Amino acid sequence: MSINKPSASLEPFQKPIQYIKGVGPKRAALFKKLNIETIHDALFFLPRRYEDRSHLKSISELMPGEQQTFVAEILLKDVSKTGKRKIYKMVVGDKTGKIILKWFHFNERYLSRRYKKGERIIVSGLVQLDQYDRFGLEVSHPDIETLDSESSDLVHLGRIVPVYSLTEGFYQKTARSVMKTVVDSYCHLYPEILPDFIITKKNLMPLNKALTEVHFPSEEADINLLNDGKTGAHRRIIFNEFFLLELGLGLKKKGTQKETRGISYKPKSTLTQKLQTHLSFEFTSSQKRSLQDIYEDMKKPHPMNRLLQGDVGCGKTIVALMALLLAVENGYQGAIMVPTEILAEQHHFNINLLAEKLGIKTVLLTSGIKNKKKKEILEEISLGKRDIIIGTHALIQDEVTFKRLGLVVIDEQHRFGVMQRAILKKKGYNPDVLIMTATPIPRTLALTVYGDLDVSIIDEMPKNRLPVITKVFFDNKRAEVYSFIKEEIRKQRQVYIVLPLVEESEKSDLKAATEMASYLKEEIFPEYSIGLLHGRMKSEEKEEIMRQFKERGLDILVSTTVIEVGMDISNASTIVIEHAERFGLSQLHQMRGRVGRGPYQSYCFLMVKYPVTEEGKMRLNAMRETTDGFVIAEKDLEIRGPGEFFGTRQSGLPELIYANIIRDQRVLEEARKEAFELIAADPNLKDPSLIFLKESLMMKWKDRLELGSIG
Repeated sequence: MSINKPSASLEPFQKPIQYIKGVGPKRAALFKKLNIETIHDALFFLPRRYEDRSHLKSISELMPGEQQTFVAEILLKDVSKTGKRKIYKMVVGDKTGKIILKWFHFNERYLSRRYKKGERIIVSGLVQLDQYDRFGLEVSHPDIETLDSESSDLVHLGRIVPVYSLTEGFYQKTARSVMKTVVDSYCHLYPEILPDFIITKKNLMPLNKALTEVHFPSEEADINLLNDGKTGAHRRIIFNEFFLLELGLGLKKKGTQKETRGISYKPKSTLTQKLQTHLSFEFTSSQKRSLQDIYEDMKKPHPMNRLLQGDVGCGKTIVALMALLLAVENGYQGAIMVPTEILAEQHHFNINLLAEKLGIKTVLLTSGIKNKKKKEILEEISLGKRDIIIGTHALIQDEVTFKRLGLVVIDEQHRFGVMQRAILKKKGYNPDVLIMTATPIPRTLALTVYGDLDVSIIDEMPKNRLPVITKVFFDNKRAEVYSFIKEEIRKQRQVYIVLPLVEESEKSDLKAATEMASYLKEEIFPEYSIGLLHGRMKSEEKEEIMRQFKERGLDILVSTTVIEVGMDISNASTIVIEHAERFGLSQLHQMRGRVGRGPYQSYCFLMVKYPVTEEGKMRLNAMRETTDGFVIAEKDLEIRGPGEFFGTRQSGLPELIYANIIRDQRVLEEARKEAFELIAADPNLKDPSLIFLKESLMMKWKDRLELGSIG
């Protein structure tokens, strides 16, 4: 392999990191904790921030109130006491002065062994005035690196240096030295993977130059742009990552469109028109638009793969029902698969009320249905005696066979794996697929997360809906909340009280729910009727409780989080969520969506207990500030980060290492456009110049992308 020419293959970059000078088995184990096992992994392990050590100040030049970096010698170490509080102090200095470093939370043994008197160290942190010495300066909980030789200064001093996200026992100086070896030895050999015309068109930096610059920036680099991830080098690597993601998605989408011929539905509209005469509301313009998208897809001869996205309460289910009726009119069965029994029961309850008026036969199938009854249901489905089948994972069991499955509707797609979706599809002859989600995310992001689907968005609420008023209460205000509930019930309204059961199989959790319901019934609301709903009740019991609540036989429904999705009771005006600080933001928003479905003002009361974490406060504030699902989703992304928010492992997408689908949304859009245009021009990536691109694509997607799809 030539020293100066790029590699003829990506294979050399699969060399284990262990064999790089300065690594070995022990450090390789630390790298593995960071998901770095090869040279390739290391090259794309980007710094989390940068420090400008090109012009280090002396201690006498340090200014209070600023983040600064300086070199000093350890002069003194000691533990002092202020009242009951212990403080670990280190006095460090240079020729111009001294400064105190302080730790309020520390492991004394570790600090004593790690840093030796007389050692030179690099210190980074917020410099402040010493509260006990008005002429002195201090840094609390600083970042420290030791300098053990003059040669190491060339990597760690006198330049802008990278700071990496590391694991316990792994030090910046060690990681930086290893990364310098990797970058110097391999970056210039890394081949270009993008076609020349895209690099020119998008004005992108060469990949090997970008990798070098990202790890060890040149002297003229702007420290602020580096820390914001907005340099040309960062943009190139972000584009690269998005391009490989979108190229894989485009190829997957091409694969689904090449499927065997599907069902071409004939628009009859008898049932759909009849249904509209039974509805007490008009469709919103975005509901009509989404329905038109679905009908157009269903007319086509290849299978529909469409995502219907919209906030809680926007009316996705009725749109799905209209699509199901078109399938039934054409002589096919429709199936709705949902993640929980309670949601399946709620969907069946609501859909059956309308279906009965149209002469359509529905059935509920969940794992809670046993023996003789289940056998009867399975037989009716296989003989085609049931038109719409609503169920949970039970629908994908081997024993379930359909006579003529034409449309599959999957609700809350993020709760199901890709394989489960595929199994249900195989129970029909390439049926159309409609997926629904109440996670409202910007269109481009939806196209990425659900890349093999077309997307329709319901982005408006039904008319005459008032935004839900959300308030946060601590336990000392509980009486005020109970008083408000009584007032709402006097107005003939109904109330949800939700308990956060962490694990419903826990007997103690169910005991707590039962005790709470009894306490409210006996001590707080003896004059009102109260029902209890939880996941371990039998299907018949749950259905009966829901029926009572819907028909106003119950004033208050005490429930676990089983009501998170699905319950649609327009007369319910108030929801009280106990221990709200324990819930995620999306979950809180979903539960709030159970109220506000009628024409009158509704309320969501979040009951919290001290202490509340910083993240908890952010979630509660977001709930108070907005009822807009898109804004909630943005906040949730900020708090949790894209990986956890989207559950990319479940969705079958490769993990994003550095690119951020919120921060880098514009680059994502550019990369998507270029990737899809390339697929349109060369559907199987057969151009010989794309050999490295194909290799990179398979490395990125691994077994998630079939080799056959790229020829």
